[in-house]
Amino acid sequence: MSQSTRRTFLMQVAVAGTALAASQAQAQAAKLDEKDPQAVALGYVADTKKADTKKFPKHSNDQKCSNCALYQGKPTDAWGGCPLFGAKQVAGPGWCSAWAKKA
Repeated sequence: MSQSTRRTFLMQVAVAGTALAASQAQAQAAKLDEKDPQAVALGYVADTKKADTKKFPKHSNDQKCSNCALYQGKPTDAWGGCPLFGAKQVAGPGWCSAWAKKA
């Protein structure tokens, strides 16, 4: 095996290992609890249909985390990241008062 081929192989292994570790960390990220103080402050619910419409009159059932500008997952993901909640993941069909229409 030539030196450049071995070097290329080792770099590919390193990249694959990093990608695997990142995907496992994402999969193991804690899911946001509706009772979390930050979640309570923003009116977060894991199901948009359960949002308090008296407290949040601008809410509508078509507003979901998965179609929010802050959602860091794919629209079809069950859970995804949100910068408002740090390392915790929010439910795709969830909602909070910081919901903003995706451009």
